[in-house]
Amino acid sequence: MLSTMQDVPLLISRILAHGSTIHGTSQVTTWTGDGEPHRRSYAEIGARAAQLAHALREDLEVSGDERVATLMWNNAEHVEAYFAIPSMGAVLHTLNLRLPPEQIVWIVDHAADRVVLVNGSLIPLLAPLLPHLKSLEHVVVSGAGDRSALTDAAARAQVRVHEYEDLIAGKPTSYDWPELDERAAAAMCYTSGTTGDPKGVVYSHRSIYLHSMQVNMAQSMGLTDGDTSLVVVPQFHVNAWGLPHATFMTGVNMLMPDRFLQPVPLAEMIESERPTHAAAVPTIWQGLLAELLAKPRDVSALTQVTIGGSACPPSLMEAFDALGMRVCHAWGMTETSPLGTIARPPAHAVGTDEEFAYRLTQGRFPAGVEARLTGPGGERLPWDGESAGELEVRGPWIAGAYYNGTDAEPLRPVDKFSEDGWLKTGDVGTISPDGFLTLTDRAKDVIKSGGEWISSVELENALMSHPDVAEAAVVAVPDEKWGERPLATVVLKEGSTADFDTLRDFLAGEGRIAKWQLPERWTVIESVPKTSVGKFDKKVLRRQYAEGALDITRI
Repeated sequence: MLSTMQDVPLLISRILAHGSTIHGTSQVTTWTGDGEPHRRSYAEIGARAAQLAHALREDLEVSGDERVATLMWNNAEHVEAYFAIPSMGAVLHTLNLRLPPEQIVWIVDHAADRVVLVNGSLIPLLAPLLPHLKSLEHVVVSGAGDRSALTDAAARAQVRVHEYEDLIAGKPTSYDWPELDERAAAAMCYTSGTTGDPKGVVYSHRSIYLHSMQVNMAQSMGLTDGDTSLVVVPQFHVNAWGLPHATFMTGVNMLMPDRFLQPVPLAEMIESERPTHAAAVPTIWQGLLAELLAKPRDVSALTQVTIGGSACPPSLMEAFDALGMRVCHAWGMTETSPLGTIARPPAHAVGTDEEFAYRLTQGRFPAGVEARLTGPGGERLPWDGESAGELEVRGPWIAGAYYNGTDAEPLRPVDKFSEDGWLKTGDVGTISPDGFLTLTDRAKDVIKSGGEWISSVELENALMSHPDVAEAAVVAVPDEKWGERPLATVVLKEGSTADFDTLRDFLAGEGRIAKWQLPERWTVIESVPKTSVGKFDKKVLRRQYAEGALDITRI
Protein backbone atom coordinates (compact mmCIF):
# COMPACT_ATOMS: atom_id res chain seq x y z
CA MET A 1 0.00 0.00 0.00
CA LEU A 2 1.40 3.39 -1.00
CA SER A 3 0.67 6.65 0.77
CA THR A 4 -1.56 9.35 -0.66
CA MET A 5 1.01 12.09 0.06
CA GLN A 6 2.46 14.32 -2.64
CA ASP A 7 6.06 13.55 -3.56
CA VAL A 8 7.67 17.02 -3.42
CA PRO A 9 11.50 16.95 -3.48
CA LEU A 10 13.30 18.51 -0.52
CA LEU A 11 15.37 21.15 -2.35
CA ILE A 12 17.44 24.16 -1.34
CA SER A 13 15.54 26.22 -3.91
CA ARG A 14 12.42 25.67 -1.80
CA ILE A 15 14.20 26.95 1.31
CA LEU A 16 15.26 30.01 -0.71
CA ALA A 17 11.75 30.63 -2.05
CA HIS A 18 10.24 30.30 1.42
CA GLY A 19 12.76 32.60 3.11
CA SER A 20 12.72 35.29 0.45
CA THR A 21 8.89 35.51 0.40
CA ILE A 22 7.43 34.42 3.75
CA HIS A 23 10.37 35.97 5.63
CA GLY A 24 11.31 38.58 3.02
CA THR A 25 11.80 41.38 5.55
CA SER A 26 14.33 39.45 7.65
CA GLN A 27 17.86 40.67 7.12
CA VAL A 28 21.45 39.67 6.56
CA THR A 29 23.60 42.33 8.23
CA THR A 30 27.28 42.37 7.26
CA TRP A 31 29.76 44.13 9.55
CA THR A 32 31.95 46.59 7.64
CA GLY A 33 34.34 47.71 10.35
CA ASP A 34 34.07 51.35 9.35
CA GLY A 35 30.71 52.96 9.75
CA GLU A 36 27.22 51.61 9.17
CA PRO A 37 26.91 47.83 8.68
CA HIS A 38 25.55 46.71 5.33
CA ARG A 39 21.98 45.41 5.43
CA ARG A 40 20.19 43.26 2.86
CA SER A 41 16.72 41.76 3.23
CA TYR A 42 15.94 38.12 2.55
CA ALA A 43 13.81 39.26 -0.39
CA GLU A 44 16.86 41.07 -1.83
CA ILE A 45 19.05 38.00 -1.17
CA GLY A 46 16.55 35.90 -3.14
CA ALA A 47 16.52 38.33 -6.07
CA ARG A 48 20.31 38.59 -6.18
CA ALA A 49 20.68 34.80 -5.90
CA ALA A 50 18.56 34.54 -9.05
CA GLN A 51 20.78 37.11 -10.77
CA LEU A 52 23.89 35.20 -9.76
CA ALA A 53 22.43 31.95 -11.12
CA HIS A 54 21.68 33.63 -14.46
CA ALA A 55 25.24 35.00 -14.62
CA LEU A 56 26.83 31.66 -13.82
CA ARG A 57 24.68 29.81 -16.35
CA GLU A 58 24.66 32.32 -19.21
CA ASP A 59 27.97 34.17 -18.91
CA LEU A 60 30.27 31.59 -17.30
CA GLU A 61 28.49 28.57 -18.83
CA VAL A 62 28.23 26.61 -15.59
CA SER A 63 26.17 23.54 -16.45
CA GLY A 64 24.97 20.37 -14.79
CA ASP A 65 26.55 19.57 -11.46
CA GLU A 66 29.79 21.47 -12.05
CA ARG A 67 31.48 22.73 -8.92
CA VAL A 68 31.56 26.45 -8.09
CA ALA A 69 33.97 27.30 -5.29
CA THR A 70 33.85 30.13 -2.78
CA LEU A 71 36.82 31.66 -0.98
CA MET A 72 34.88 34.10 1.13
CA TRP A 73 34.21 35.45 4.59
CA ASN A 74 30.76 35.35 6.18
CA ASN A 75 28.77 38.03 4.36
CA ALA A 76 25.64 38.63 2.30
CA GLU A 77 27.25 37.75 -1.03
CA HIS A 78 28.36 34.41 0.37
CA VAL A 79 24.78 33.73 1.47
CA GLU A 80 23.62 34.50 -2.10
CA ALA A 81 26.09 31.94 -3.42
CA TYR A 82 24.89 29.42 -0.80
CA PHE A 83 21.46 29.44 -2.41
CA ALA A 84 22.09 30.28 -6.07
CA ILE A 85 24.66 27.59 -6.83
CA PRO A 86 22.86 24.46 -5.55
CA SER A 87 19.41 25.74 -6.54
CA MET A 88 20.50 25.96 -10.19
CA GLY A 89 21.79 22.37 -10.03
CA ALA A 90 25.51 23.09 -9.59
CA VAL A 91 27.50 22.18 -6.46
CA LEU A 92 28.63 24.78 -3.93
CA HIS A 93 32.20 24.10 -2.80
CA THR A 94 33.31 26.24 0.15
CA LEU A 95 37.09 26.56 0.42
CA ASN A 96 38.70 26.77 3.85
CA LEU A 97 40.82 29.92 3.61
CA ARG A 98 42.88 28.87 6.64
CA LEU A 99 44.29 25.73 5.06
CA PRO A 100 47.90 25.68 3.82
CA PRO A 101 48.15 26.82 0.17
CA GLU A 102 49.22 23.38 -1.05
CA GLN A 103 46.07 21.83 0.46
CA ILE A 104 43.84 24.46 -1.19
CA VAL A 105 45.45 23.64 -4.56
CA TRP A 106 44.93 19.91 -4.00
CA ILE A 107 41.28 20.41 -3.00
CA VAL A 108 40.40 22.68 -5.95
CA ASP A 109 41.95 20.24 -8.41
CA HIS A 110 40.33 17.22 -6.74
CA ALA A 111 36.89 18.85 -6.87
CA ALA A 112 37.52 20.13 -10.44
CA ASP A 113 36.26 23.63 -9.62
CA ARG A 114 35.72 25.72 -12.79
CA VAL A 115 34.70 28.95 -11.06
CA VAL A 116 35.71 30.53 -7.75
CA LEU A 117 34.01 33.44 -6.01
CA VAL A 118 36.50 35.38 -3.86
CA ASN A 119 36.35 38.37 -1.55
CA GLY A 120 38.68 41.19 -2.57
CA SER A 121 40.50 41.06 0.77
CA LEU A 122 41.49 37.45 0.02
CA ILE A 123 43.12 38.14 -3.34
CA PRO A 124 46.63 37.93 -1.77
CA LEU A 125 45.79 34.33 -0.81
CA LEU A 126 44.29 33.29 -4.16
CA ALA A 127 46.51 35.06 -6.70
CA PRO A 128 49.72 33.02 -6.11
CA LEU A 129 47.74 29.78 -6.44
CA LEU A 130 46.21 30.48 -9.88
CA PRO A 131 49.03 28.95 -11.97
CA HIS A 132 48.56 25.68 -10.05
CA LEU A 133 44.74 25.43 -10.33
CA LYS A 134 44.36 23.31 -13.46
CA SER A 135 40.56 23.18 -13.64
CA LEU A 136 39.88 26.84 -12.87
CA GLU A 137 38.61 29.09 -15.69
CA HIS A 138 36.88 32.02 -13.95
CA VAL A 139 37.44 34.15 -10.85
CA VAL A 140 34.59 36.38 -9.63
CA VAL A 141 35.63 39.10 -7.16
CA SER A 142 33.33 40.64 -4.57
CA GLY A 143 34.04 43.58 -2.29
CA ALA A 144 36.98 45.89 -1.69
CA GLY A 145 40.57 44.83 -2.31
CA ASP A 146 43.55 45.49 -4.57
CA ARG A 147 42.97 43.59 -7.82
CA SER A 148 46.43 44.12 -9.36
CA ALA A 149 48.04 40.89 -8.14
CA LEU A 150 45.02 38.89 -9.33
CA THR A 151 44.98 40.56 -12.75
CA ASP A 152 48.62 39.70 -13.39
CA ALA A 153 48.36 36.12 -12.10
CA ALA A 154 45.14 35.47 -14.02
CA ALA A 155 46.69 36.64 -17.27
CA ARG A 156 49.57 34.19 -16.83
CA ALA A 157 47.22 31.34 -15.87
CA GLN A 158 44.72 32.18 -18.65
CA VAL A 159 41.93 32.63 -16.13
CA ARG A 160 39.25 35.27 -16.69
CA VAL A 161 38.48 37.74 -13.88
CA HIS A 162 35.00 39.19 -13.34
CA GLU A 163 33.50 41.69 -10.90
CA TYR A 164 30.61 40.21 -8.92
CA GLU A 165 28.38 43.29 -9.11
CA ASP A 166 29.07 43.83 -12.83
CA LEU A 167 28.36 40.17 -13.55
CA ILE A 168 24.92 40.13 -11.96
CA ALA A 169 23.89 43.65 -12.98
CA GLY A 170 20.81 43.71 -15.20
CA LYS A 171 20.10 40.00 -14.84
CA PRO A 172 16.50 38.90 -14.11
CA THR A 173 15.60 38.82 -10.42
CA SER A 174 13.72 35.54 -10.75
CA TYR A 175 14.93 32.14 -11.93
CA ASP A 176 13.10 29.03 -13.03
CA TRP A 177 14.82 26.74 -10.54
CA PRO A 178 14.99 23.17 -11.90
CA GLU A 179 13.15 20.30 -10.21
CA LEU A 180 16.18 18.32 -9.11
CA ASP A 181 16.56 14.90 -7.52
CA GLU A 182 16.62 15.65 -3.79
CA ARG A 183 19.47 13.15 -3.41
CA ALA A 184 21.66 15.06 -5.88
CA ALA A 185 24.78 16.83 -4.65
CA ALA A 186 24.16 20.35 -3.36
CA ALA A 187 27.33 21.33 -1.51
CA MET A 188 30.68 19.94 -0.51
CA CYS A 189 33.26 20.57 2.19
CA TYR A 190 36.66 18.97 2.69
CA THR A 191 38.00 17.82 6.02
CA SER A 192 41.10 19.64 7.22
CA GLY A 193 43.46 16.83 6.28
CA THR A 194 45.16 16.46 9.66
CA THR A 195 45.99 12.89 8.63
CA GLY A 196 46.60 12.29 4.92
CA ASP A 197 44.94 14.24 2.13
CA PRO A 198 41.74 16.20 2.86
CA LYS A 199 38.59 14.19 2.24
CA GLY A 200 35.53 15.53 0.42
CA VAL A 201 32.10 15.27 2.01
CA VAL A 202 29.20 15.88 -0.38
CA TYR A 203 25.85 16.98 1.04
CA SER A 204 22.57 16.36 -0.79
CA HIS A 205 19.60 18.71 -1.04
CA ARG A 206 17.68 16.22 1.09
CA SER A 207 20.32 16.03 3.82
CA ILE A 208 20.62 19.82 4.06
CA TYR A 209 16.83 20.25 4.17
CA LEU A 210 16.37 17.67 6.94
CA HIS A 211 19.39 18.99 8.85
CA SER A 212 17.95 22.53 8.68
CA MET A 213 14.68 21.31 10.16
CA GLN A 214 16.58 19.69 13.03
CA VAL A 215 18.59 22.86 13.72
CA ASN A 216 15.29 24.71 14.10
CA MET A 217 13.78 22.24 16.58
CA ALA A 218 13.02 23.69 20.03
CA GLN A 219 15.34 21.06 21.59
CA SER A 220 18.07 22.17 19.19
CA MET A 221 18.85 25.87 18.58
CA GLY A 222 15.14 26.70 18.63
CA LEU A 223 15.42 30.14 16.98
CA THR A 224 12.51 32.19 15.59
CA ASP A 225 12.02 35.28 13.43
CA GLY A 226 12.36 37.33 16.60
CA ASP A 227 16.01 36.29 16.89
CA THR A 228 19.23 37.53 15.33
CA SER A 229 22.05 35.00 15.05
CA LEU A 230 25.67 36.16 15.05
CA VAL A 231 27.20 33.60 12.69
CA VAL A 232 30.86 33.58 13.72
CA VAL A 233 31.46 29.98 12.67
CA PRO A 234 32.84 30.31 9.12
CA GLN A 235 30.64 29.55 6.13
CA PHE A 236 33.48 27.32 4.91
CA HIS A 237 33.22 25.22 8.09
CA VAL A 238 30.46 22.63 7.55
CA ASN A 239 28.09 25.16 5.96
CA ALA A 240 28.37 27.47 9.00
CA TRP A 241 26.85 24.64 11.06
CA GLY A 242 23.77 24.79 8.79
CA LEU A 243 22.71 28.24 10.03
CA PRO A 244 22.26 30.02 6.65
CA HIS A 245 19.82 27.35 5.49
CA ALA A 246 18.06 27.02 8.85
CA THR A 247 17.60 30.78 9.25
CA PHE A 248 15.95 31.09 5.84
CA MET A 249 13.47 28.43 6.96
CA THR A 250 12.36 30.40 10.03
CA GLY A 251 13.22 34.03 9.23
CA VAL A 252 15.97 34.36 11.82
CA ASN A 253 18.07 37.45 11.05
CA MET A 254 21.76 36.85 10.40
CA LEU A 255 24.60 39.07 11.62
CA MET A 256 27.69 38.31 9.56
CA PRO A 257 31.13 39.42 10.86
CA ASP A 258 32.92 39.28 7.47
CA ARG A 259 36.67 39.38 8.23
CA PHE A 260 36.24 41.07 11.63
CA LEU A 261 36.66 38.04 13.88
CA GLN A 262 38.84 39.57 16.58
CA PRO A 263 37.50 40.07 20.13
CA VAL A 264 37.16 43.87 19.89
CA PRO A 265 34.97 44.05 16.75
CA LEU A 266 32.94 41.06 17.93
CA ALA A 267 32.24 42.84 21.20
CA GLU A 268 31.33 46.01 19.31
CA MET A 269 28.89 44.26 16.99
CA ILE A 270 27.23 42.42 19.88
CA GLU A 271 26.72 45.71 21.70
CA SER A 272 25.47 47.69 18.70
CA GLU A 273 23.48 45.06 16.74
CA ARG A 274 22.19 43.17 19.79
CA PRO A 275 22.08 39.59 18.48
CA THR A 276 20.20 37.10 20.64
CA HIS A 277 22.18 34.04 19.56
CA ALA A 278 25.74 33.33 18.43
CA ALA A 279 27.70 30.28 17.28
CA ALA A 280 31.47 29.72 17.30
CA VAL A 281 34.26 27.46 18.59
CA PRO A 282 35.58 27.84 22.18
CA THR A 283 38.73 29.73 21.16
CA ILE A 284 36.59 32.59 19.82
CA TRP A 285 34.69 32.79 23.10
CA GLN A 286 37.83 32.70 25.21
CA GLY A 287 39.13 35.78 23.41
CA LEU A 288 35.76 37.53 23.63
CA LEU A 289 35.49 36.80 27.36
CA ALA A 290 38.89 38.41 28.02
CA GLU A 291 37.79 41.50 26.05
CA LEU A 292 34.47 41.80 27.91
CA LEU A 293 36.16 41.44 31.28
CA ALA A 294 38.78 44.05 30.36
CA LYS A 295 36.23 46.47 28.88
CA PRO A 296 32.65 45.72 29.94
CA ARG A 297 29.91 46.39 27.37
CA ASP A 298 26.16 45.99 27.21
CA VAL A 299 25.84 42.48 25.79
CA SER A 300 22.59 41.71 27.57
CA ALA A 301 20.70 40.88 24.36
CA LEU A 302 22.93 37.86 23.67
CA THR A 303 21.37 35.16 25.82
CA GLN A 304 22.16 31.98 23.87
CA VAL A 305 25.60 30.82 22.74
CA THR A 306 26.16 27.60 20.78
CA ILE A 307 29.67 26.20 21.20
CA GLY A 308 31.03 23.31 19.15
CA GLY A 309 34.22 22.16 17.46
CA SER A 310 35.82 21.12 20.75
CA ALA A 311 34.81 20.83 24.38
CA CYS A 312 33.97 24.03 26.22
CA PRO A 313 35.90 24.25 29.51
CA PRO A 314 33.48 24.40 32.48
CA SER A 315 35.19 27.57 33.68
CA LEU A 316 34.39 29.30 30.38
CA MET A 317 30.77 28.17 30.57
CA GLU A 318 30.46 29.52 34.12
CA ALA A 319 32.05 32.84 33.15
CA PHE A 320 29.56 33.39 30.33
CA ASP A 321 26.69 32.34 32.60
CA ALA A 322 27.76 35.17 34.89
CA LEU A 323 27.45 37.58 31.95
CA GLY A 324 23.95 36.32 31.15
CA MET A 325 25.03 34.33 28.10
CA ARG A 326 23.87 30.72 28.39
CA VAL A 327 26.32 28.39 26.67
CA CYS A 328 24.92 25.32 24.96
CA HIS A 329 27.29 22.54 23.97
CA ALA A 330 26.92 20.89 20.57
CA TRP A 331 28.90 18.11 18.91
CA GLY A 332 29.38 17.32 15.26
CA MET A 333 31.89 17.08 12.44
CA THR A 334 32.16 17.71 8.72
CA GLU A 335 30.77 14.24 8.07
CA THR A 336 27.65 14.89 10.20
CA SER A 337 26.49 18.14 8.50
CA PRO A 338 27.41 18.85 11.47
CA LEU A 339 24.65 18.53 14.08
CA GLY A 340 25.14 15.29 16.00
CA THR A 341 24.12 16.23 19.55
CA ILE A 342 23.09 19.31 21.49
CA ALA A 343 23.12 19.70 25.26
CA ARG A 344 19.62 20.81 26.26
CA PRO A 345 19.10 19.39 29.77
CA PRO A 346 15.99 17.23 30.19
CA ALA A 347 13.00 18.83 31.88
CA HIS A 348 13.45 16.90 35.13
CA ALA A 349 16.97 18.33 35.57
CA VAL A 350 16.18 21.99 34.93
CA GLY A 351 16.58 24.01 38.11
CA THR A 352 18.27 21.16 39.97
CA ASP A 353 21.87 20.31 40.84
CA GLU A 354 21.89 17.96 37.83
CA GLU A 355 21.36 20.70 35.26
CA PHE A 356 24.96 21.91 34.97
CA ALA A 357 26.25 18.34 34.69
CA TYR A 358 23.95 17.79 31.70
CA ARG A 359 25.16 21.03 30.12
CA LEU A 360 28.78 19.83 30.38
CA THR A 361 28.01 16.81 28.20
CA GLN A 362 28.15 17.07 24.42
CA GLY A 363 24.38 16.62 24.45
CA ARG A 364 21.58 14.31 23.45
CA PHE A 365 21.11 12.66 20.06
CA PRO A 366 18.20 13.96 17.99
CA ALA A 367 15.78 11.65 16.22
CA GLY A 368 17.77 11.81 12.97
CA VAL A 369 21.01 10.46 14.46
CA GLU A 370 21.47 6.86 15.61
CA ALA A 371 24.51 6.13 17.78
CA ARG A 372 26.45 3.21 19.17
CA LEU A 373 29.69 2.69 21.08
CA THR A 374 32.33 0.21 19.95
CA GLY A 375 35.00 -1.16 22.26
CA PRO A 376 38.65 -1.79 21.31
CA GLY A 377 37.82 -5.38 20.35
CA GLY A 378 34.85 -4.40 18.20
CA GLU A 379 32.30 -5.24 20.90
CA ARG A 380 29.15 -3.16 21.34
CA LEU A 381 29.12 -1.27 24.64
CA PRO A 382 26.07 -0.39 26.76
CA TRP A 383 24.64 3.08 27.28
CA ASP A 384 25.40 3.13 30.99
CA GLY A 385 27.31 6.41 31.26
CA GLU A 386 30.47 4.49 32.20
CA SER A 387 31.52 2.20 29.34
CA ALA A 388 33.84 4.19 27.05
CA GLY A 389 34.27 3.34 23.39
CA GLU A 390 34.50 4.84 19.93
CA LEU A 391 31.35 6.64 18.85
CA GLU A 392 29.75 5.47 15.60
CA VAL A 393 26.72 7.20 14.04
CA ARG A 394 24.36 6.96 11.09
CA GLY A 395 21.42 8.98 9.81
CA PRO A 396 19.99 10.97 6.87
CA TRP A 397 22.53 13.78 7.23
CA ILE A 398 25.52 11.56 8.07
CA ALA A 399 28.14 10.81 5.40
CA GLY A 400 28.34 7.23 4.15
CA ALA A 401 31.45 7.77 2.00
CA TYR A 402 33.93 10.38 0.78
CA TYR A 403 34.10 12.01 -2.64
CA ASN A 404 36.78 10.28 -4.65
CA GLY A 405 37.18 12.59 -7.62
CA THR A 406 35.38 13.08 -10.91
CA ASP A 407 33.69 9.90 -12.20
CA ALA A 408 35.26 7.81 -9.42
CA GLU A 409 33.47 5.49 -7.01
CA PRO A 410 32.86 6.92 -3.51
CA LEU A 411 35.67 6.22 -1.06
CA ARG A 412 34.84 4.22 2.08
CA PRO A 413 38.08 3.68 4.05
CA VAL A 414 37.71 0.94 6.67
CA ASP A 415 39.10 3.18 9.40
CA LYS A 416 36.24 5.66 8.83
CA PHE A 417 33.26 3.46 7.96
CA SER A 418 32.17 0.15 9.44
CA GLU A 419 31.27 -2.84 7.29
CA ASP A 420 27.59 -2.16 7.90
CA GLY A 421 27.88 1.51 6.90
CA TRP A 422 28.18 3.42 10.18
CA LEU A 423 30.51 6.42 10.40
CA LYS A 424 33.41 5.86 12.79
CA THR A 425 33.81 9.31 14.34
CA GLY A 426 37.21 8.80 15.98
CA ASP A 427 35.75 10.22 19.20
CA VAL A 428 35.89 8.23 22.42
CA GLY A 429 33.21 8.67 25.03
CA THR A 430 30.26 7.35 27.00
CA ILE A 431 26.49 7.57 26.49
CA SER A 432 24.05 7.80 29.38
CA PRO A 433 20.89 5.65 29.48
CA ASP A 434 18.87 8.73 28.42
CA GLY A 435 21.04 9.34 25.36
CA PHE A 436 23.47 12.08 26.47
CA LEU A 437 26.96 11.85 24.97
CA THR A 438 30.08 12.66 26.98
CA LEU A 439 33.28 12.68 24.94
CA THR A 440 36.43 11.90 26.84
CA ASP A 441 38.92 12.22 23.99
CA ARG A 442 39.75 11.70 20.37
CA ALA A 443 40.85 8.11 19.74
CA LYS A 444 44.17 9.43 18.46
CA ASP A 445 44.64 11.72 21.50
CA VAL A 446 43.70 9.44 24.38
CA ILE A 447 46.73 8.67 26.59
CA LYS A 448 47.33 4.93 27.05
CA SER A 449 49.28 4.67 30.30
CA GLY A 450 50.08 1.29 31.81
CA GLY A 451 47.06 -0.35 30.22
CA GLU A 452 44.67 2.40 31.38
CA TRP A 453 43.23 5.38 29.48
CA ILE A 454 43.79 8.98 30.56
CA SER A 455 41.55 11.65 29.02
CA SER A 456 43.56 14.58 27.68
CA VAL A 457 40.35 16.66 27.53
CA GLU A 458 39.62 16.09 31.23
CA LEU A 459 43.13 17.22 32.15
CA GLU A 460 42.85 20.29 29.89
CA ASN A 461 39.51 21.36 31.32
CA ALA A 462 40.80 20.98 34.86
CA LEU A 463 43.91 23.05 34.07
CA MET A 464 41.90 25.77 32.36
CA SER A 465 39.73 26.12 35.47
CA HIS A 466 42.79 27.52 37.30
CA PRO A 467 42.60 31.33 37.42
CA ASP A 468 46.17 31.76 36.12
CA VAL A 469 45.76 29.52 33.04
CA ALA A 470 44.56 31.00 29.73
CA GLU A 471 44.86 27.81 27.66
CA ALA A 472 46.16 24.30 28.17
CA ALA A 473 46.70 21.34 25.87
CA VAL A 474 47.71 17.85 27.02
CA VAL A 475 49.30 15.25 24.74
CA ALA A 476 50.63 11.75 25.11
CA VAL A 477 54.41 11.34 25.02
CA PRO A 478 56.46 8.10 25.16
CA ASP A 479 57.42 6.77 28.57
CA GLU A 480 59.76 3.81 29.17
CA LYS A 481 57.85 2.52 32.20
CA TRP A 482 54.19 3.23 31.35
CA GLY A 483 54.21 3.33 27.53
CA GLU A 484 52.69 6.81 27.43
CA ARG A 485 52.32 9.65 29.94
CA PRO A 486 50.67 13.08 29.72
CA LEU A 487 52.63 16.21 28.82
CA ALA A 488 50.91 19.42 30.00
CA THR A 489 51.54 22.48 27.81
CA VAL A 490 50.23 25.63 29.47
CA VAL A 491 49.58 29.21 28.36
CA LEU A 492 49.67 31.43 31.45
CA LYS A 493 47.69 34.63 31.75
CA GLU A 494 49.62 37.89 31.71
CA GLY A 495 51.09 38.62 35.12
CA SER A 496 50.63 35.07 36.35
CA THR A 497 53.03 33.77 38.99
CA ALA A 498 51.78 30.17 39.07
CA ASP A 499 54.46 27.46 38.85
CA PHE A 500 54.16 23.82 37.83
CA ASP A 501 54.04 22.51 41.41
CA THR A 502 51.12 24.85 42.12
CA LEU A 503 49.26 23.69 39.01
CA ARG A 504 49.90 20.01 39.77
CA ASP A 505 48.66 20.45 43.35
CA PHE A 506 45.59 22.22 41.96
CA LEU A 507 44.82 19.22 39.71
CA ALA A 508 45.18 16.85 42.66
CA GLY A 509 42.97 18.97 44.92
CA GLU A 510 39.26 18.42 45.53
CA GLY A 511 39.36 15.12 43.65
CA ARG A 512 39.72 16.81 40.26
CA ILE A 513 42.20 14.33 38.82
CA ALA A 514 43.30 10.92 40.11
CA LYS A 515 46.87 10.99 41.39
CA TRP A 516 48.12 8.40 38.91
CA GLN A 517 46.90 10.56 36.00
CA LEU A 518 48.78 13.73 37.04
CA PRO A 519 51.37 14.88 34.46
CA GLU A 520 55.05 14.68 35.34
CA ARG A 521 56.14 16.69 32.28
CA TRP A 522 55.27 20.37 31.98
CA THR A 523 56.07 23.30 29.72
CA VAL A 524 54.88 26.87 29.19
CA ILE A 525 54.11 27.93 25.62
CA GLU A 526 53.01 31.27 24.11
CA SER A 527 49.86 29.85 22.52
CA VAL A 528 48.36 26.47 21.74
CA PRO A 529 48.71 25.61 18.02
CA LYS A 530 45.32 25.61 16.27
CA THR A 531 43.94 23.86 13.22
CA SER A 532 42.26 25.79 10.40
CA VAL A 533 38.93 25.62 12.24
CA GLY A 534 40.24 26.64 15.67
CA LYS A 535 40.73 23.25 17.32
CA PHE A 536 43.88 22.42 19.29
CA ASP A 537 46.45 20.99 16.86
CA LYS A 538 48.06 18.38 19.06
CA LYS A 539 50.12 16.79 16.31
CA VAL A 540 52.22 19.99 16.26
CA LEU A 541 52.88 19.69 20.00
CA ARG A 542 53.77 16.01 19.68
CA ARG A 543 56.19 16.82 16.87
CA GLN A 544 57.76 19.68 18.84
CA TYR A 545 58.28 17.37 21.79
CA ALA A 546 59.84 14.66 19.61
CA GLU A 547 62.18 17.22 18.05
CA GLY A 548 63.23 18.60 21.45
CA ALA A 549 61.79 22.02 20.66
CA LEU A 550 59.91 22.33 23.97
CA ASP A 551 61.54 23.32 27.28
CA ILE A 552 60.33 20.47 29.51
CA THR A 553 60.29 20.50 33.30
CA ARG A 554 59.76 17.20 35.17
CA ILE A 555 58.21 17.24 38.64
